[in-house]
Amino acid sequence: MSEQPSKAPYLWAALSVVAIVAAAWFNQSRVPAVIPGNPSPAFTVLNADGEPVSSEEWEGKVILVNIWATWCAPCREEMPSMQRLYEQFDPSDFEILAISVDAEMGDRDTRGYPGGDPVAFAESLSLTFPILRDSSQDIERIFQTTGVPESFLIGRDGVIYKRVAGAAPWDAASNVAQVQRLVDGQ
Repeated sequence: MSEQPSKAPYLWAALSVVAIVAAAWFNQSRVPAVIPGNPSPAFTVLNADGEPVSSEEWEGKVILVNIWATWCAPCREEMPSMQRLYEQFDPSDFEILAISVDAEMGDRDTRGYPGGDPVAFAESLSLTFPILRDSSQDIERIFQTTGVPESFLIGRDGVIYKRVAGAAPWDAASNVAQVQRLVDGQ
């Protein structure tokens, strides 16, 4: 008579899956969604000089956080419209924080793309807003992005008012008007 294989490993595997799903379900409220109406998450990235800068430095301003990469064609397409939007407002009221997720030069990122030079990229497009960097790509986890580019319009109160996945015409009348309302405190 042959012995039947044990069903214990299957039972343990099923119980493990149930435990993982239950833990995720019960802890989902501990990580707030990064959506309009919720507060923007805090973050720290590097400036063009490689020094850490914190989102606290821009508290009280309207900010457009743009998460992008040099290898991203839609990012290149939308950057000029971001520059035109930026030029319409006083930097004491409104700031664009363009956060590159490029790997360091000579490395590859988690998607397999080669590292890029965000500062040279910005100079090639004559961009004057701050070019920031997070080669660890933690900013994508913090903002729960789905890809690049992805942007978040944040009011003076730190609340997200708009989230856009993909390139956007930031100098379009509706976007300029929304930034103006936020700058005016409306």
